[in-house]
Amino acid sequence: MKLQKLRKISRRNALQIIAGFTGTAIFPSISFAQSNQALNRINEITNGLGATESDIWLDLPEIAENGNQVKVSFEMDSPMTDSDHIKTVHILADGNPSPNVAKFSFTPEMGSCSATTRIRLSKTQNVYLLAENNSGQFFMTNAQVKVTIGGCGG
Repeated sequence: MKLQKLRKISRRNALQIIAGFTGTAIFPSISFAQSNQALNRINEITNGLGATESDIWLDLPEIAENGNQVKVSFEMDSPMTDSDHIKTVHILADGNPSPNVAKFSFTPEMGSCSATTRIRLSKTQNVYLLAENNSGQFFMTNAQVKVTIGGCGG
């Protein structure tokens, strides 16, 4: 085994590294999205029109033991015809570094508007589902997911 010499760093570089770690420790909230960021993103997607609360089947666990893999499923009752179908579905979360989590596109040929995926949630937060139909109307629902660490409350 060959020993390597330690590389000397300048005082200026050491201070920059210390300042970076200190800033991260003091201001961790900067790295997470806030609830108003998710709602602002919804307003951007809807061009300020807002969304109607709708009865969309959204399946999320109330408590997720592992935030790295949270199963989410949704299904919308839509005829999926050329004249009436769901075009796009967005999933947004207000506690992640970016509120955008997933985006699904649908066509009438698909026959139904449903999907299942796994998402990553960094902490306990609200998850929003925003759907747009072919005539430009928006529908929304949301659910809160409590993310625990090792099955303990958190």
